[in-house]
Amino acid sequence: MSESKIRNDICRYARSLFERGLTPGSSGNISVRLADGGLITTPTNSSMGFLDPDRLSHLDASGRLLSGDPPTKEIPLHGAVYETRTSATAIVHLHSTHCVALSMLPEIDPQAALPPLTPYQLMRCGATTLLPYFRPGDPAIADAIRKLGGKHSSILLANHGPVVAGDSLEAAVFNCEELEESAKLYILLRDKQPRYLTRPQIEDLAQTFRLDLPLDRFACTDTHDTAPCDHSGCKGAH
Repeated sequence: MSESKIRNDICRYARSLFERGLTPGSSGNISVRLADGGLITTPTNSSMGFLDPDRLSHLDASGRLLSGDPPTKEIPLHGAVYETRTSATAIVHLHSTHCVALSMLPEIDPQAALPPLTPYQLMRCGATTLLPYFRPGDPAIADAIRKLGGKHSSILLANHGPVVAGDSLEAAVFNCEELEESAKLYILLRDKQPRYLTRPQIEDLAQTFRLDLPLDRFACTDTHDTAPCDHSGCKGAH
């Protein structure tokens, strides 16, 4: 794919996200990794709705700015994801409302921020992890991401927003949208005892679509016909 197309695609997807209210003001950022290890990223303090393809930041593999405006302050975050998740070629970081709200709820399990709600949540987002609060641009967030060892394609930053990787820009955008919708579903249903996917259903998805799902990260969702579940932390429907 040419660099020109990458630049135009970043602006096109960014505008779509902005116009649908998924990242307001000058929040959020996108990066795409080039074949030589360099990055094309959205600039700092730029609105995702009004990007200029020619002013996007072009960094070399060492992080040096080659052309364009100064890059997003979240470059350490993006770099750590690419470093540990080698299949990723694009990253989307938003301040989408429901993901931010989810990251602030007291009951959220950092190892699995969402229960297994829908098949597409698992297919696109896997087990979403929650990292503690870091100020925007804090280099320490890169160390926290490295400690995850590249096991998560979707990450929630507490009181901040989602970071989602994909093997293409389109995939990263779609995955981030799926995470936002899943967070919305959880917030809508969290007090209504919803039915979550069961362990056999999750295993079927993993086998059918060749998903690397850490089943032990999800709370028990098996059904129990007569007796209440005694599994610690169970959130399933019984």
